[in-house]
Amino acid sequence: MHLTFRWFGEMDSIPLRHIRQIPAMRGIVAALYDVPPGLAWNASDLTRMRSRAEDEGLEFRVVESIPIPESIKLGGPQRDAYIEAWIKSLAAVAEALGPASAHSASEEPVVVTYNFMPVFDWTRSQLDKLLSDGSRTLAYDRDAVERLDPFDGELDLPGWLARYSREDIYKLIMQYRDMKNEDIYANMLYFLRAVTPEAERLNLRLALHPDDPPWPIFGIPRIMSTAEHLRRLFSDVPSPANGLCLCTGSFGASPENDLPAMATEFSSRVAFAHLRNVRIFGNRSFEESAHWKGAGSIDLPAVVRALKAGGFSGPVRPDHGRMIWDETGKPGYGLFDRALGAQYIQGLLDA
Repeated sequence: MHLTFRWFGEMDSIPLRHIRQIPAMRGIVAALYDVPPGLAWNASDLTRMRSRAEDEGLEFRVVESIPIPESIKLGGPQRDAYIEAWIKSLAAVAEALGPASAHSASEEPVVVTYNFMPVFDWTRSQLDKLLSDGSRTLAYDRDAVERLDPFDGELDLPGWLARYSREDIYKLIMQYRDMKNEDIYANMLYFLRAVTPEAERLNLRLALHPDDPPWPIFGIPRIMSTAEHLRRLFSDVPSPANGLCLCTGSFGASPENDLPAMATEFSSRVAFAHLRNVRIFGNRSFEESAHWKGAGSIDLPAVVRALKAGGFSGPVRPDHGRMIWDETGKPGYGLFDRALGAQYIQGLLDA
């Protein structure tokens, strides 16, 4: 296993030279954030991002993420055209990031992360909850979420959905409320059966990020939240290119998910891991804690031990840090606490 760090390109307030100074940090995790969903990526843009990383002594071999248009998730009339564009983006990733270089210490496949969450990406009720030590963090309070009106602009949406009008958001939510879990799952299988053979041909590994939080919100189904969901998916799409992004915080927000057991069972399917901790404080309520075991409800040492025993040797990254030491910036994505998290993870790897 080796350390990587999420970087939001030139708009990120954290420069690559600071990321490089985190001990044992090997690479960045990034994407073409300004390309709208449904449009194919350009290999030259990815090559420039790779060059920027390599100039700072970092590799770029994990993409997070290529967004999936809602039409694909809904099974809409444009889905085939959007899937074709997604496949073209895969080809661009393979062309730009696939060839190894002096900065790439591994010949493992390049990883492409994605998620199939309808409308809302990761959802929280508060982005700056004050903790007892004076730090601030992301939190999900069930009662607070149930009081929110998703039609009234009370939630932060993925950046690309900001292009939609309130009326469009309303229509999307109502479309999903009319669907069953099986409908959305069938649409995901349709997508994966089209793109996975191409990923395998291009020597790429897809990494599905689970639902966050791992339960339905606002009456919208969720389909990737449990070990049983993963068993079914890997049975239906058995290709080794069909992999998992094991996000311990997303799965771990539900006490019903046994993270060490899931790491053991699916270690051969893990292409990428988000290693973070959460503290569960109620029924479907949690806050994001420091990474170390004693700070939250997840036994990260046991998860890392299980991944190691299962032979996983791919990229991992700290995820969703607190804001500490008066740092300001993108909630969950400051430098200081994620750097501390990276060092905690590296300590586990060393041990």
